[in-house]
Amino acid sequence: MSDLAAHINEAARRLVQGQLVAFPTETVYGLGADASNAQAVAAIFHTKGRPTNHPVIVHVAPNADLSHWVTQVPPEAQQLIDAFWPGPLTLILPRAASASAAVSGGQDTIGIRCPSHPVAQALLKRFAQLKGPEQPAGVAAPSANRFGQVSPTQAQHVRDEFAHLEADALYILAGGNADVGIESTIIDLSRVGQGVAPVILRPGHITAEQIEAVLGQPLGHNAKTASTPRVSGSLKAHYAPHTPLYLKRRDQLEDLTDSNAVAVVFDETVQTQAHVYLAPATAEQYASQLYAMLRQLDEQGYSAIYLQQPPQTTEWEAVNDRIGRAAAAFDSARNNA
Repeated sequence: MSDLAAHINEAARRLVQGQLVAFPTETVYGLGADASNAQAVAAIFHTKGRPTNHPVIVHVAPNADLSHWVTQVPPEAQQLIDAFWPGPLTLILPRAASASAAVSGGQDTIGIRCPSHPVAQALLKRFAQLKGPEQPAGVAAPSANRFGQVSPTQAQHVRDEFAHLEADALYILAGGNADVGIESTIIDLSRVGQGVAPVILRPGHITAEQIEAVLGQPLGHNAKTASTPRVSGSLKAHYAPHTPLYLKRRDQLEDLTDSNAVAVVFDETVQTQAHVYLAPATAEQYASQLYAMLRQLDEQGYSAIYLQQPPQTTEWEAVNDRIGRAAAAFDSARNNA
C-alpha cells in the first residue's frame, strides 16, 4: 500500500469511528465527519464555532445512492448530476426523513455534492467500503476553517487554522492545492416540483449560463423568501481575513496615502503609495489564488488590505461574491464606529 493509500485508509477509518477529518476537494479543504453520525456532525460545529442552524453539505462518492439523503431526484437535478458531477456543484434537494436534520440546520432540505478531487473521491469510496453496502456513506463537510474566516486551499492552511487543537482531535489528509479555490456553486432544486425554477443560491466555478445550457431553461432569481433554504456561505459577512479589508476603485487606490497598507491590483499600471500585490487578471486564476493570497497578506502585518474592485461581469460573479462578503464585516464596523 502506498503512503497516500495508507493515509486515505486511516482517514476513512477515523470517519467511521466518528472522528473529524480534514480533506482536500477541488474547491477548498473540507472539515469532514460521518454525516449519519449526529455526534460527529456536532463536533464539526463545535470545532468551527459554527451556529447549529447553518447547514453543511454532504459529500458522496461518484454514483452513490442518494435515496438515504433525499426524497427524490427530479429530472432537472439528474441532468445537472450527469453534466457536472463529479465537480464543484452542490444541489439543494428535499431532505429524506432518514437523513439527520443536523446536517441541514434543521431544514427539510439538504445539500449534496460529489467532489472531483481524486483524493476526496478515494476517501469517499474507501469510507463507503468500510461502512458496508447497507449503511449510508456521506461525509458532512463545510470548509476547514473557523466560522467566518478565510477558507483553506492547502493542508498547511488547515494546520494553521486549528493549531490550537490537540494532536489527535483532527486528522488532516493532505492532497495538494485546491485548484478551483472557491466554494462550490449551490443551486436550489428543492421546489421544482412546486413549479419554482431552479435558483443559484451561491455563485461558484460553474456558472448560471452553463447550468441554463444543460437545463434548457432560464434560472429563477435569487430573491430570498421565507421558503428559500439557508445554505453555506450565504451570510452577508463571511470569508474574512483578520486584517481590515476594503474594496476600492482604481482611482480610490491611487488616492491612498497609507504606506503601511497593501493594494491588491490586477492592473499593473495602478500607481499608489500603498504596497502593491499584483493579482491574476483573469477571474478563474484570481479565484484559484484568492484565499491563499488573503492568508499570505494577513500574516504580513499590513494596516489594511485594499482590493481593486473587479469588473461587474458574469465571469467575475463568484469572486465578487466572496470578496464582497469578506469586506462586509469591516465596512459595517467602520460605519458603526
